[in-house]
Amino acid sequence: MKGLIAAFASIPDYQERRARAHAIKADVVSHLDKYLAQFIEKTTTNGILVHRAADGAEAIEQILEIINDSPRRHEGTNPLVSSHLSGQQPLVAKSKSMVSEEINLNHALEAAGIRVVETDLGEYIVQLRGERPSHIITPAVHLRRQEVGQLFAEKLGIPYTEDIPTLTNTARKILRDVFLTADIGVSGVNFGVAETGTLCIVTNEGNGRMVTTLPPVHIALMGIERLVPTLEDLALFLSLLPRSATGQKLSVYTSLIHSPKRLTDPDGPLERHLILVDNGRSTLLASPLHEALYCIRCGACLNACPVFRELSGHAYLGADGSIAPYPGPIGSVISPGLFGCENYGHLAQASSLCGACKEACPVDIDLPGLLLRVRAGRIPVISDQCSVISEEGQGLSASVKIGLKLYHHIALSPYLFSLAQRTLGLLPFPQWMRLPAFTGWGYSKDFPRLAVSPFRARWKRINREEASSEQHWQASAKKEQQKREDPGDLRASHRVLEVAARKPLAAQFIEELTALCGNVIRVAEKDLTPRMVDFLHERGIERVVVDDLGAEFMAAQAQGIQIVREPDPSVRAGITGALFGIADTGTLVMIGGEGRPLTASLLPEIHIAILRASEILPSLPEALRKPEIRGAAAAALVTGPSRTGDIEMTHTIGVHGPKELHVFLIDDSPAV
Repeated sequence: MKGLIAAFASIPDYQERRARAHAIKADVVSHLDKYLAQFIEKTTTNGILVHRAADGAEAIEQILEIINDSPRRHEGTNPLVSSHLSGQQPLVAKSKSMVSEEINLNHALEAAGIRVVETDLGEYIVQLRGERPSHIITPAVHLRRQEVGQLFAEKLGIPYTEDIPTLTNTARKILRDVFLTADIGVSGVNFGVAETGTLCIVTNEGNGRMVTTLPPVHIALMGIERLVPTLEDLALFLSLLPRSATGQKLSVYTSLIHSPKRLTDPDGPLERHLILVDNGRSTLLASPLHEALYCIRCGACLNACPVFRELSGHAYLGADGSIAPYPGPIGSVISPGLFGCENYGHLAQASSLCGACKEACPVDIDLPGLLLRVRAGRIPVISDQCSVISEEGQGLSASVKIGLKLYHHIALSPYLFSLAQRTLGLLPFPQWMRLPAFTGWGYSKDFPRLAVSPFRARWKRINREEASSEQHWQASAKKEQQKREDPGDLRASHRVLEVAARKPLAAQFIEELTALCGNVIRVAEKDLTPRMVDFLHERGIERVVVDDLGAEFMAAQAQGIQIVREPDPSVRAGITGALFGIADTGTLVMIGGEGRPLTASLLPEIHIAILRASEILPSLPEALRKPEIRGAAAAALVTGPSRTGDIEMTHTIGVHGPKELHVFLIDDSPAV
């Protein structure tokens, strides 16, 4: 909770950003065909193969076709992938994707004889248990460490342990082999950028980067509504999504993908496929629930909902007993909207309508209003190619429906409502009396005696009593305000703000990265190589994988350090140059391309980055405007070492990406 408060405190204009995000998503959803056409044109021009899927069955059919065809065309072309395809079961390494959950992709692939492995730690745990995820962000949040320890002992053959770092490291070792030998990588897409054809994927563990970088073929699944118009808009949403999801200013890894591997690129998939999935979204767009399409899948409404916190996601069951793909407040709208009110309409009754979900939503979706629309049952759905209207009051008994209709007519008239309240208040009901059992209140809930004097009458009386003291209160408040606005105090406050504004970017970058368990070593350029060699010797590292910049600095005084230019998972450390740094989040901007293998910052357990102080930018929007990012086949924003919170939400450093991040910061700026 402290991290969440601190993350939002760093953007005092949160409400303005929230309003902008709502307006952007409203524009995208209102003009979805236009933005989709622009996005498809750009991604196709970039070399990504785009497929359209009307429903889950068509999406699965397209995925199976790609899996059965593409890997064999590229067998042996990726040095990290073993040539084991002939006559053997294809291997799919899958990053977390809610679209894949809604179309039940894993079951379909396994039925076709394809081995599919979830690589997000939480998803991997629930896959081993044969369960669905219980939360959009933390899939295994319903499990205790003892249950995970017992699961790993039974399924993975390790000694029983409850130590979370040990459990995490076990998953890291097992899944590393999956990453390195997978024929296909499958991921979701957090945002698609219409103006550039960019696929943006956000992860903390590093598995998202693994499945989109190592296998020779990458398949991205994306709901057709997950678009933003420009990279500037993307920067806005990236300032909201991680803060709302996990309390981070920016997720550890933000991947910006533009194209497959180019001729001069040292790594990356030879093919990238994008499957744009409708699966009921067009129907939802034409319904009173269209605002649900603004959702960015942050999970904030689930965390805020008192009902979800008590029940967990697996309690959100359809009428047929199936677990809803999307739980919580947003799931109680999306599930009926996408998959039918007849099966999921009753989920909207599992809400107190307290409004906490709307308050937490970073896109300001009116979730209480949408839940009421589902409850009303006037939601168009498609059944057998015909438009029908779902049943009114889905999930309510006949007696409750009659009672609500009667209340509806009385509540519409202030006179009738006041009269009914006064009349019931005069009846001699004892305080402990219960209503009849058929009302639903008779079993366990007391029905208190209504007040003879309605709230409206008491409110008016209180207002009259307080009106006489209004002038006195205003006078006191004015005096207090004058004290606070003493010129000396104002000058001191302004000085504090000015000092904060003048804080050097390098100092801000160091502060942010250090808070994320990163390490910054400030050096003069002439001292860089000897300091780095000493650093490697102290850790017993004799081999390092490098990009062009790393090789440039290491060549002069290698002193027994072997330089590796090809991706090698056995090398403990990778040395890379950083294109830019971002001060307000402590982020490194890495791009792929000739002489710049992205695997050098991904595969080794220790990532060493070289950054010039003069190349630190204030914030993410400035970085996304740089032409180097727009022109790269892929870019990665790295914000600290790999981390997870999937076991009991315990913060653990080091999952699939590097466990350590060290930045050698070259002091080449006069204001560092």
